[in-house]
Amino acid sequence: MAKEWILNMATNRWGLNKKSMVGPVAQWIREVSPKTPEEWEKAYLKLLEERLIKNEKDLNLTAKEYLEDIGRKLFVKVSEVIRSEIEEVTEKDCINYIYQLVIDRTFQGYTTERDTIYGRLEEELGVKILPAPDEWDRLFNVDFYIEINKKFIGIQIKPITYEHTPQIHNWLEWLSKSHTKFTEQYGGKVFVVFSITSKNGKKEIYNKEIIESIREEINRLNSNIILP
Repeated sequence: MAKEWILNMATNRWGLNKKSMVGPVAQWIREVSPKTPEEWEKAYLKLLEERLIKNEKDLNLTAKEYLEDIGRKLFVKVSEVIRSEIEEVTEKDCINYIYQLVIDRTFQGYTTERDTIYGRLEEELGVKILPAPDEWDRLFNVDFYIEINKKFIGIQIKPITYEHTPQIHNWLEWLSKSHTKFTEQYGGKVFVVFSITSKNGKKEIYNKEIIESIREEINRLNSNIILP
């Protein structure tokens, strides 16, 4: 397991699994729809070889030799670069890292979350939003809650990227069962707030219309209107 973690980290760090290196693997396998690993291997090597020829890249290598070359590049990164970096790590570095992790980075994460959730939602809604108990996260997929007339509105925070936005309806469908259970038990609906990082690096609420939906639910609970 440790070996696999190191290989995975190094591969991602140096981009050896990017499309520019190994081709659009996810796209290709969907197009090929192989029934066995052997069928996929044969199809992939053919597609890769065609790509290499088209791009006039490593024309003297077969697809299999090209992959072996990438593997050798990975070995150099692991055996030379990572090893030398590890040798430079001191006990003091480790102590400082753990301290920064639990103090500085945790605080930075908290303030970012607060700016996105507490800051924006509390300011817009004019209510106190509280962290949910751990069991609510496990049982109902609820991260925060708002208490209104001894009933609770749940809020689920889902970080996404722009590439994930077409999948939003799938997440809502997947979460609906646990959220329905929450409503049955605590009286208020659960709202999924999708958090996205903008191009300038600032976290924003992607589905801003959710704010008005939460406000309507607050008004419903304040008026003691029962859900149909």
